[in-house]
Order: sequence, then structure tokens, then C-alpha cells
Amino acid sequence: MGMDVMARNRKQTGSPKPSALGTMLRKAAIPAAGVIFVAFFGAYAVLGPNGMLAYGEYKRELAKKQADYATLDKQRAVLRNRVELLDPKHANPDLVEELAREKLNVVHPDDVIVPLDKR
Repeated sequence: MGMDVMARNRKQTGSPKPSALGTMLRKAAIPAAGVIFVAFFGAYAVLGPNGMLAYGEYKRELAKKQADYATLDKQRAVLRNRVELLDPKHANPDLVEELAREKLNVVHPDDVIVPLDKR
């Protein structure tokens, strides 16, 4: 008897029976949203600024930075050696004489001066 009441109520309110297309679309909505979600993040992982295609650029930039670092490291070693040679406790006399003569613009009478173009 309960079924008759529900069928009668449906007929009285005029609510249509759900169509097969509507039912299929409702059932497919969540999986479709999941596929779109995964596709978006998959594309971002490949094409994004930190994605797989940007990896080559990062490798080139890393190689350049490593070369710059090596150059700076050599310069630092030269400067460290120069500082050690100028240590007041045990200064290298040749370097001290060279720097003093350069700064004071002093030469010995037997020195030969060779002018160099400074570029």
C-alpha cells in the first residue's frame, strides 16, 4: 500500500521520472572532476615553472654558477695568500718592498722601468 501512495503523490506533483541521461551525468560527474584535477596537476608538473621542462634550464644555470664559484674561489685563494704574505708577524720582505715601491713611486738607480699599457 505504501507504494501506491508514493506513485499517487508523484502523479499529483508532476515530478518527472529521472531520465537515463541525467542519471548517467550525475554518476560521471565525480570521476570526471577527478580526471580534470589529475590532468591539471600533471600538466603543471611537466609544463610549470618548476616542471620537468624547466629542469634543463636549471642544469645550465647550475653549471654557470659552479664555474663562477670556481673563479671566485681561485681569486679568494690568491687574496688569502697575499694576506698571509703581508702578516706583520712574518711579512715577506720582497712583497713588502714591491708594495712600498709601487705606492711611493720609488725606484732604485739601477732599475729599468718598462711602461705597460693598462687597459
